[in-house]
Amino acid sequence: MFSSSSQLTNSIFDSNLSNFDEICCNLFGFQYQNNEIYRKYCNYIGVFEPNIINNIEKIPFLPISFFKTQKVLSSTQPIQKVFSSSATGGMGQSKHYITDLNIYIKSFVSGFERVFGKTENFCFMALLPSYLDREGSSLIYMVQHLMNLSKHPLNGFFLYEHKTLSERMEQLERMNQPYILFGVSFALLDFIANARVEMKIGKIIETGGMKGRKKELTKMEVQNRLREALKTDFIYSEYGMTELLSQAYAFNDGMYDCPPWMRILISDPNDPFSILEANKTGLINVIDLANINSCSFIQTADLGRKNDSGKFEVLGRMDNSELRGCSLMIS
Repeated sequence: MFSSSSQLTNSIFDSNLSNFDEICCNLFGFQYQNNEIYRKYCNYIGVFEPNIINNIEKIPFLPISFFKTQKVLSSTQPIQKVFSSSATGGMGQSKHYITDLNIYIKSFVSGFERVFGKTENFCFMALLPSYLDREGSSLIYMVQHLMNLSKHPLNGFFLYEHKTLSERMEQLERMNQPYILFGVSFALLDFIANARVEMKIGKIIETGGMKGRKKELTKMEVQNRLREALKTDFIYSEYGMTELLSQAYAFNDGMYDCPPWMRILISDPNDPFSILEANKTGLINVIDLANINSCSFIQTADLGRKNDSGKFEVLGRMDNSELRGCSLMIS
């Protein structure tokens, strides 16, 4: 068992991680001992002896709702940053207390470069008005840091300056400069209503975000509209959230690919402690080793399905998901 998170930090971002299961079981023991909220939850569901857990399918996944009501921490180090959600669900904001920002930076840079290549090769632009309008967004922190690493003079955030963004993209296309446009779904759809730029060099990474803003569209409907309007096939999706320090990316087919230090397990919606086999629909549970200092085993409120290769798709939200776990522990 790990005696400190530093023993794990330097090894989790390896490209292979052939000992993933062993690391998970050891990390579970560490977080059980050092995370009071997680330990209480484990005890509540009958897990009192962490040493007997030798299979990742037996590790308890903490319902994500606890991040709305509790300080989920496995570290006693000073808090460097607090990331918060948008609270669109009506039950308050999730808060993720970060004691080592370097772990988050290492995770999102390594995860990005694994899919897209070296950060310094890109110009980064972001159309993320709903995130810029509030404080505490982990996505804004990530994109800003990628811009800092890139150092490209045309990097920039945009609120509603669609004409300026379109001109910037056209300029980069003429320069033959590879670029990334991060965009929340509803803002990208507003942008293409008037934009006439053709994307041949650039890539879009859409981050979701249709809830409550306009008529609900599926991810594939959003991507099809973007693909048609911008004359491009380079549409990616990002699966990330306030409660996680790692991201999965999907290209066109909606199937997300995790980095080696992140893994998805699907559980039965009617029995969240029962892990389903591949190609079955259920609740998405995330193992994120980068969450060393909070909780690496998170049961989300998303419904999904995982294929035989380990890639997964998101199919929707669990009904009444905000009620899951909220009343289990009163402290």
